[in-house]
Amino acid sequence: MTRCVLPSYRGACFFAKLIINALQECYREILFHDKVFWTSLGNALLLTAATVFLQHPFAILIGIFLTNSGKYEKIFRTIFFIPAVISVVVTAKLWSGIFHPNYGLLNKLLSGVGLDSLTHDWLGDPKTAIWCIIIVVMWQGFGYALLLYYSGLQGIPSDLSEAAKIDGANNYTLYTRIIIPLLSPMMRVAIIIAVTTCLKQMETVFLMTNGGPANSTQFLGNYLYKTAFSSSLYGYGNAISILFIVFCLVLTVILNKVLKKDIGEF
Repeated sequence: MTRCVLPSYRGACFFAKLIINALQECYREILFHDKVFWTSLGNALLLTAATVFLQHPFAILIGIFLTNSGKYEKIFRTIFFIPAVISVVVTAKLWSGIFHPNYGLLNKLLSGVGLDSLTHDWLGDPKTAIWCIIIVVMWQGFGYALLLYYSGLQGIPSDLSEAAKIDGANNYTLYTRIIIPLLSPMMRVAIIIAVTTCLKQMETVFLMTNGGPANSTQFLGNYLYKTAFSSSLYGYGNAISILFIVFCLVLTVILNKVLKKDIGEF
């Protein structure tokens, strides 16, 4: 019985070493030689920065507008949330049509106002394609960000605003010193959700450009899919997925540390 176990054990160890060596080679290739991987990561971080610093402040402003819009609140709330409930496929096809170089609405509008020199192949140029993807993703996700901030604003008692106004606070002081600080717990949740969503972005990219042109709009999720399933490089794709998970965990921990604050109850 011992004679049968030892060879099988040694064979298992041998194959395990081969797998470990292969994975090490994959990690070295990804980290030090794979430019597409770093482009994908850079695009994800660029989308994250645009979402946090452009989409979310605008969502807060619209949330404040909705809380003060009176009887038109429900109408505006529905209008702003419509992009969030549209299918990703429909959204991708809609915006692909808008950015089309020949019959796209954007180029037609530019030509209609006499700006023919600005017409462009928006999704065919690496310099503009990534910004088109960012605009589309931010447009579609705006409703969810607005919903979070609007809910947070609704949870702040109106007594605080009334007391501040009685004490002589103007609107700027009211929102910067009272409303926004009380909204910070919701901001923390919204930012973490936004960051994780941006990092795992795939569907819109896959449907609109599939990472092109020249991998300029490649994102980690789409690159992982193309590597593992389109190119059948399963080991390399597995290494990308491990690095992807590690990066997401590290960034989430950092965000939790940075955004963590002791907020007083009201």
